[in-house]
Amino acid sequence: MAINDLPVLSALRTKMQWHQERQRVLAENISNADTPNFKPRDLIEPKFDSNGSSAAGSMGTLAMMRTSGDHIASSGGSQNFEQNRKAGFQTRPAGNAVNLEDEMLKVSANQMDYAAATSLYSRSLGLLKTAIGKR
Repeated sequence: MAINDLPVLSALRTKMQWHQERQRVLAENISNADTPNFKPRDLIEPKFDSNGSSAAGSMGTLAMMRTSGDHIASSGGSQNFEQNRKAGFQTRPAGNAVNLEDEMLKVSANQMDYAAATSLYSRSLGLLKTAIGKR
């Protein structure tokens, strides 16, 4: 078995990829803070089973989903985007529902979670190298 095939490392890689994609989505929310009728989006966190593999069955890939009934149906079955549920009470007269404070808190938490996953990944690789005598 290759080191990359270990479920723990695969799950950590998937988690890091998810954090990278979430950072992109949150940055889009912030950059559209003044765009009329813009609704903030966020990614749904991937679920893992007890073996460390993705419960949805797709490791490392994020499938598209329909955020509106007017959009073309996606070929993938999983839903990875969700509209901000509490955006309704903070919608500005122009229709924009981005709350910069909330988005910046999400960015900060996402950055810390990514750093934790990266640290776990590198330490796990270090332990494996020590176990096989490469260190």
